[in-house]
Amino acid sequence: MHIKISKNVMIGILGLLVVGASIWWFMPKKASAEGRYTTVALEHGAITQSVAANGTLNPVVLVSVGSQVSGIVSKLYADFNGKVKANQVLLELDPTLNRAQLQQSEANLSSAQASLDLAQANEERARGLFAQEYVTRQDLDVAVQAMKAAKAQFNVAQAQVVRDRRNLDNTVIRSPVSGVVVSRLVDVGQTVAASLQSPTLFTIAQDLSHMQIDTSYAEADVGNIRVGQQASFRVDAFPNRTFRGEVKQVRLNPTTQQNVVTYDVVVSVENLDQALMPGMTAYVNIVVAQRKDVMTVPNAALRFRPSDAGLRPDKARAATGGDKPKGDGRSKGDSVPMGTVYVLENGQPKAVRISVGITDNKLTEVLAGELKDGDAVIIEDRQPPAKANSSPGMRLF
Repeated sequence: MHIKISKNVMIGILGLLVVGASIWWFMPKKASAEGRYTTVALEHGAITQSVAANGTLNPVVLVSVGSQVSGIVSKLYADFNGKVKANQVLLELDPTLNRAQLQQSEANLSSAQASLDLAQANEERARGLFAQEYVTRQDLDVAVQAMKAAKAQFNVAQAQVVRDRRNLDNTVIRSPVSGVVVSRLVDVGQTVAASLQSPTLFTIAQDLSHMQIDTSYAEADVGNIRVGQQASFRVDAFPNRTFRGEVKQVRLNPTTQQNVVTYDVVVSVENLDQALMPGMTAYVNIVVAQRKDVMTVPNAALRFRPSDAGLRPDKARAATGGDKPKGDGRSKGDSVPMGTVYVLENGQPKAVRISVGITDNKLTEVLAGELKDGDAVIIEDRQPPAKANSSPGMRLF
């Protein structure tokens, strides 16, 4: 009988313990403010603001070599990546037709020269006979007119010889500058037709040790870009290497696509080791502002807003000074941007308005406000907001 009573007592005690543990487990517990919020201590440091855009690497001087005459390519003396000097022969066109045209023009010139000699002789003879009154004035005028016509025909033939000789010289294509052949658009046996416009045969980069990046910056960023500002960029060919450049020009010609206005910003680049190639895509960052030894605040702190789940209405109003905290903006009558951060005071978030300066997208400069080094600003609320209890409604069919 004694053993049976002891077991019942033990079973009762265990039941009470289970019930008590269940009640404790499911009771709402009040989280400590220090453990609920993630904070970061403020400190002084340097900050750099930059604007980013993509661009294309191009030679500073890119010359397109064309042809003024038509013909079949007979010889090639230059190829891709070949270094050429000014006036060096690049290719030759078949000169047969041009040489024949020159010979015909020279023959026409000889004929015109003979006609001019005869007309001059007739004109001199007519003048002599007119002085002796053997011919009339009309006969003299006819001889003078024939001499002038023969001289004009001689000048036409002479101009045709100059033109055809020049066309024959143009069958030999020479490089106008010293540089590197970037592209070759013809092959031996190909026909070059220059009847309507001059076709491009070669493209020559004058000096690849000095290049430039043509980038497109939005109008919201271009106002902070100035000539002489430093730039850094990367290319896909060298992902672990950072290249340096300098803003050379901000071109005034805008480009509008889908109501987005952009401006071409030219960045000069030194390419002494010839690692960079024309046409590479460059990811450019231009430094527009720098600050040293200034107080900075994480951008996450400027974005943080406390939820009302962990605060009673009176405490929520007290934490924000009685007003609902506003987002980043500009103070009335001032051009300085404003922001709001939260610090812990008596275990509750307290809103602090600050004036902010430049940002590097991670940290923001603090210009003014009731903050000091070491203050812990809240950047995250680790407690998820409580969900409001809702009873299921009637299902309608």
